[in-house]
Amino acid sequence: MTPLRTGKLPPPLLADLLRKIDVRDPRVIVGATPGEDAAVIDISPGAYLVAATDPVTFATDRLGWYLVHVNANDIAVMGGTPRWLMATVLLPEGTEEDTVGSVFDQILKACDSLGVTLIGGHTEVSLGLDRPIGIGAMLGEVAKGREIRASAVELGDAIVLTRSAAIEGTAILASEAHDALTAAGIEDTVISRSQHFLDDPGISVVKDAAVATSVVPVHAMHDPTEGGIATALRELADASGTGLLIEAAAIPYAEETIALSTALGIDPFGLIASGALLITVAPTDAPRLIDTLDQKDIPAALIGQATDVGEGLKLRTETGQLIDLPYFERDEIARYLGG
Repeated sequence: MTPLRTGKLPPPLLADLLRKIDVRDPRVIVGATPGEDAAVIDISPGAYLVAATDPVTFATDRLGWYLVHVNANDIAVMGGTPRWLMATVLLPEGTEEDTVGSVFDQILKACDSLGVTLIGGHTEVSLGLDRPIGIGAMLGEVAKGREIRASAVELGDAIVLTRSAAIEGTAILASEAHDALTAAGIEDTVISRSQHFLDDPGISVVKDAAVATSVVPVHAMHDPTEGGIATALRELADASGTGLLIEAAAIPYAEETIALSTALGIDPFGLIASGALLITVAPTDAPRLIDTLDQKDIPAALIGQATDVGEGLKLRTETGQLIDLPYFERDEIARYLGG
């Protein structure tokens, strides 16, 4: 059998595993489903509980900050408000007490920025690790009837992307590949600006999601993470049973993202992308959505549309050529760092 590579499980394998789940509890409204960012559970007459979990295995110097925001994003894209966090932090042997304190402080600061309460978790020094690993379990709530599903894309939907692609990946590359970037001729000022992408534009899409759902009827949202915008688009389409037509020229990238990706031979379309949000709405609602997001200092762009599933997943290149949407077996970060 072929050994698995670093990164997400191959979609067919994941789908096979999830099909084994027998959901016996009728209160599970959204369970373990490919493409969905969180589970939704009926807990009260007026609200659903939204539950998500995500690990952080890169960017160890900002582990606590990442852990909170990537998990809060998964709640927000379901239409929910992040409320409570449990955090598990696994540390390599030799970790100093100051490092543990720094991670804890980052978690508390990030929670405070979102109005989230840390309610528990687990921290230990573990054998066999070469870097800290953080795993968050975020809980939130959403009013019944206000929940959003990644699987609810409708035929003809406009696909909107907030901020820019590969924000998270740009920050990670600037930290993890600093020496290689310097050797490739990237100026220190560019690397420094890229490292600050964690804070500006930031990796949280909680505000993006809240603004979107308050303005127009949102059909679906998805939080691009591993595998970048390309993988997130594929997950949206697969979950909803639609095709896609994406305009490569319309996808926004920061200058720093292009500079770092080019220097390292990385395709930013498949680069881990927390900090951006995919939103699908009726075509007539897209201009209002984009305009309102812009007024809230959240840049947004129309990057494509949902098509009939028979038309497949397509990308129109910047030269006008229509090709199949690129498929990334693993994130470009994992490919670059893992060899």
